[in-house]
Amino acid sequence: MAGREILHKMKAKAGFGSSASNTGKGKSKMSGKNITHGFHLIKGKSNHAMEDYVFAQFKQVHDKELGLFAIFDGHLGHDVPDYLQSHIFDNILNEHDFWTETETAIRRAYDITDKKILEKAVDLGRGGSTAVTAILINGEKLVVANVGDSRAVICKNGVAKQLSVDHEPAKERAVIENRGGFVSRLPGDVPRVDGQLAVARAFGDKSLKRHLTSEPDIAVEMIDDDTELIILASDGLWKVMSNQEAVDSIRNTKDAQAAAKHLTEEAVSRKSKDDISCIVVRFQRSFIC
Repeated sequence: MAGREILHKMKAKAGFGSSASNTGKGKSKMSGKNITHGFHLIKGKSNHAMEDYVFAQFKQVHDKELGLFAIFDGHLGHDVPDYLQSHIFDNILNEHDFWTETETAIRRAYDITDKKILEKAVDLGRGGSTAVTAILINGEKLVVANVGDSRAVICKNGVAKQLSVDHEPAKERAVIENRGGFVSRLPGDVPRVDGQLAVARAFGDKSLKRHLTSEPDIAVEMIDDDTELIILASDGLWKVMSNQEAVDSIRNTKDAQAAAKHLTEEAVSRKSKDDISCIVVRFQRSFIC
């Protein structure tokens, strides 16, 4: 077995995913809380290598359990999302005030991570990555942060609620122009920063960084008895499915891994040509019979 293939299998077992077609699952070890997660990735029809990465893992930290989930969608190479996969949560949890000032700690960690990526541009290349991260604290509190257009959606009592913000160039034109950049849209194309990048915020992208930011939007959501599931996915899914359509299609799927796989395959069946990565977190106590 080739070394790269072994690495992919090790990453999948640990809760990482980045191969052309990768899948995995895990569960909370907290007594009384049956929370599971599953992820699945499918490479798109582009000629370049897979640029989506996922992180999905339950982790004991001191006397607490953290569910750590993230989707990284790279552009112009896979090195930046690979770096994010390996470092973003370490940087967040290393912030001394993570437990007391969680949102402030996440913002600072995002900024520190972006600066480190830019410093390593010689090694990591000129590309960048979007990111959506979700931290589930003791199965009770969910903190979502995002940069770019990967998305987090929560389902309560069958109703989908988007927790992240799609950072589209057209929506942030004023900010981009105030930083000296511009937003263009050619016929048949989408709005792009400086005619290049189709998202208004990202990690990396050193050549565009003067006109971009890695400032995340952050949302906090409490988990209650009405909470059924959480979906994190790259824009390869959301380009062809609405939030409610995604929730409705897996609401009665008990297995989180099967649910994530179904969503990615449904996106392909709807002619999505992009890389597609998806994580589903299920709260089985709310399973719909």
